[in-house]
Amino acid sequence: QVQLVESGGGLVQPGGSLTLSCVASARIFPSDVMGWYRQAPGKQRELVADITSGGTTNYADSAKGRFAISRDNGKRTVYLQMNSLKPEDTAVYSCKLQRPLLGQTYWGQGTQVTVSS
Repeated sequence: QVQLVESGGGLVQPGGSLTLSCVASARIFPSDVMGWYRQAPGKQRELVADITSGGTTNYADSAKGRFAISRDNGKRTVYLQMNSLKPEDTAVYSCKLQRPLLGQTYWGQGTQVTVSS
């Protein structure tokens, strides 16, 4: 069992920046895929970005050019740098760890990001 703990959310004005962090309670393996998802009120959860151990990234169209995902396996942490935030980025952001070789998926509890003036 792996626990994921997110931090870094909060209230920010439009155009501002936030960096989210997600720390895993156990070692991250090279085959693990880590990602950030978000769910806005009344909407389905959606992928924001994910990253493989080799550094291959995948972004939602809404995140391209504004957000950057990175990971530090030694620190068991994945980050999401968010710039030029918009009100429509307001959501609960959750971290996901996938272990495809083991068929395991873990989720964090989420951190609230609110973009408002």
